[in-house]
Amino acid sequence: MTFGIVVFPGSNCDYDGYRAIKDILGQPAKFIWHKDTNLKGMDVMIVPGGFSYGDYLRAGAIASFSPVIGAVKEFAQDGGLVMGICNGFQILTECGLLPGALRRNRDLRFLCRDVNLRTENGKTIFTRGLEESQVIRLPIAHNEGNYYCSDEEYQHILGYDGILFRYCDIDGKVGDRHNPNGSRESIAGIINEKGNVMGMMPHPERYVEDLLGGRDGALIFKSILNGN
Repeated sequence: MTFGIVVFPGSNCDYDGYRAIKDILGQPAKFIWHKDTNLKGMDVMIVPGGFSYGDYLRAGAIASFSPVIGAVKEFAQDGGLVMGICNGFQILTECGLLPGALRRNRDLRFLCRDVNLRTENGKTIFTRGLEESQVIRLPIAHNEGNYYCSDEEYQHILGYDGILFRYCDIDGKVGDRHNPNGSRESIAGIINEKGNVMGMMPHPERYVEDLLGGRDGALIFKSILNGN
């Protein structure tokens, strides 16, 4: 599979994603500049973390109007797979590919540490390598990771089993004390109703080898590869 990795002015996790895909998983990877609109030959598009356009106005807001995101929306509408990680998740909510929004962390602090995640849906193309309720460990690094959606949106997401991960403790217990940013119902990652667009705040691309601290992130990328 060929992965396209979007690069915005301010992206800082694009090379992490490139190394994870090309060097660790051995798959073709290509950087896609924010002004490019040609996604021909791509099987998966990754919208990475960072501070696209400096996160001016609001995290992900300006990037959502960039030429490449217009192309990503068409790519998704045609059934292409899209992963939004951290700032990428923020961008995908801003452009309407995913429901809800990402707000400032509850304590108004930038958070950079490991978190535990409980797998809520192990049947998607992004999670089929994980067991239901399996706990994985990934790092977070964000200032606006507090996921919010309306009651109506939340019920809709529940209706199609769209929650992928919730913040939890090491045993899988979900609760406010294990929720780092105040995200609604401890949501850490979601998927769209069609099942081809996902967003998550933690960084799977940073935990793909023991040298970096763990391999749990590789399970998500391998889920994609094993599903095709």
